[in-house]
Amino acid sequence: MVRCRLPRLAALATVLALGFGCGSREPEEQGQALTVPVEYHKLDNGLKVVLSPDATSPIATVAVYYNIGFRIEPKGRTGFAHLFEHMMFQGSENLGKMEFIRLVQQNGGILNGSTRYDYTNYFEIVPSHKLETVLWAEADRMKGLAITEENLTNQRDVVKSEVRVNVLNQPYGGFPWLDMPQVAFTNWYNSHNFYGELADLDAAKLEEVDSFFRSYYAPNNAALVIVGDFDPAQALELTRKYFAEIPKAEVTPLPDISEPPQQEEKRGSRKAPQANRPALAFGYHVPPRSTPEFFAMGMLDQILLQGNDSLLHQALVQRKGFTDEVSGGINWPLGHMFNYNGPNLWMASLFHDSGVSGADIMAEVDQTLQKVADTPIEQAVLDRARVKWRSGFYDAVGGMFGFGRADLLACFALFDDDPARINTLEQRMQDVTPQLMQQTAKSFLKSSARTIYTIEPGSAN
Repeated sequence: MVRCRLPRLAALATVLALGFGCGSREPEEQGQALTVPVEYHKLDNGLKVVLSPDATSPIATVAVYYNIGFRIEPKGRTGFAHLFEHMMFQGSENLGKMEFIRLVQQNGGILNGSTRYDYTNYFEIVPSHKLETVLWAEADRMKGLAITEENLTNQRDVVKSEVRVNVLNQPYGGFPWLDMPQVAFTNWYNSHNFYGELADLDAAKLEEVDSFFRSYYAPNNAALVIVGDFDPAQALELTRKYFAEIPKAEVTPLPDISEPPQQEEKRGSRKAPQANRPALAFGYHVPPRSTPEFFAMGMLDQILLQGNDSLLHQALVQRKGFTDEVSGGINWPLGHMFNYNGPNLWMASLFHDSGVSGADIMAEVDQTLQKVADTPIEQAVLDRARVKWRSGFYDAVGGMFGFGRADLLACFALFDDDPARINTLEQRMQDVTPQLMQQTAKSFLKSSARTIYTIEPGSAN
């Protein structure tokens, strides 16, 4: 997936693709909901600031999310959002090339950045007494990035190399997260090559990079989240000190990213000479974000796909033996069901032996999905799914050095102007009924609304 390859704790990578389904922590009391402390402020220049203190350990996590992801990058410049993620580490007004990285590491911290559907994010996890250092550094590159021909040429080559290594020269490169949207969606913004066509990357001009920075990397197009051991009043004062004078920009309006309803099954495929087994993925459109059906789909995901007790695992792995694992989820594997802001898919993928046909696999999938559409989920099954989701949610919010919490807060601030929404999620999941789940399955998990993508070993024709 599109992520800047910087030194980091390996565990942090997992939180970027949270499923809220495989956590191991049990809530202390089943009837008591988690409450995350949230302070929400907006600076005069439009910067959204979220503070969430937690004195559990003496660290602070700083996350800056910009409302620009690969979904809305310019036509003819695929891969531009990801390219710019790399550019953000090439120097700024007071920090030279790669000095941002060294500054964080020399102060005992770790950092990374990534590009997703609807945002590009940068985060640092440092000892809490180094909070001011990180805020200064993030403000320095927000107000003045080093946009030079040398940096552009260098990072363009780095991104092109990454595309070759991670996608073009891998047997299953980009499967299914890069392959599936290009078939399942019709709107170019949702269906283009997010990693970037090499010709588009070659065509990128310095003035376009500068325009992109001025259009999207502005305080009124960003959310800053601080989680950890800090004094909120002092943190807000430091934020104002370093960010308040950065001027707002004329942010480019969001394009139309809507998708028409899918009326018939779609299929895509490719051959991969390096592949040793066939691969199959299937995806269904997700209900609009934050609707009751959206949360019902989250519960269906738990019951159908998450964990060894899920219906698809039982059908495809335990009963039929078609595969040894089936993986997937909402917004999988680029994130979780809350950190995107447009059309998306509930998707699953698996690898299987050549003696197993895709038709047999999909017949079993259809039979499993039809059951939840025909018959309301038993209350006991729904209750187990809620506990499973809640356990994963608690692990995300309470673990990963504060980044899981920062990710949710940033997305709810950026997309909804309401970071406190984090404290409503448990109730929204609790409100899901078997009847709502059945109706959601009937409407969204039908064969006419699905997309199937396959990879076959062998040379392309």
